[in-house]
Amino acid sequence: MFQDPTLFPWRSVWDNVALGLEAQGILKSQRQRVDGALDLVGLASFRNAYPHQLSGGMAQRVALARALVNDPKILILDELLGKPDSLTRITMQAELVSLWQRKGFTTLLVTHDAEEALVLANRVIVFSDRPARVKADIQVDWPYPRHRGDPYLADLRRQILGLLGLDATW
Repeated sequence: MFQDPTLFPWRSVWDNVALGLEAQGILKSQRQRVDGALDLVGLASFRNAYPHQLSGGMAQRVALARALVNDPKILILDELLGKPDSLTRITMQAELVSLWQRKGFTTLLVTHDAEEALVLANRVIVFSDRPARVKADIQVDWPYPRHRGDPYLADLRRQILGLLGLDATW
């Protein structure tokens, strides 16, 4: 999944989510998976809506449902929450943790937001500037749900920002 939801504007929410199953030729026998994915992301009541009728956060959830309907073993999220406003971002972060805990898939999250990485991940890998090299591999041994104000997470955030040369600005 990318930063932009990349939904097809001529397809309804349901049809956008169904795309992968349609491409595999199994949509006819697996229609219930589309409804299940829309339920998972809380958009079942928007199944007949079109992308232009959705908020940015809703469009991202449709894109997430489109990925989840394929029952992935690994979900790659590239700056997924870079564009939504802060309230939508916090809500979607909580939804991602909940989905991950319920479904058990592996997630690889690419983000430039140290706090987001610490709230979501069990492991944070910090890269240098180009050419990219691993600067640190940090295990986040803290239970969910995680609170942004937690001193443990604040200390890890300070560490990460220090590795990125931003410790003086925090």
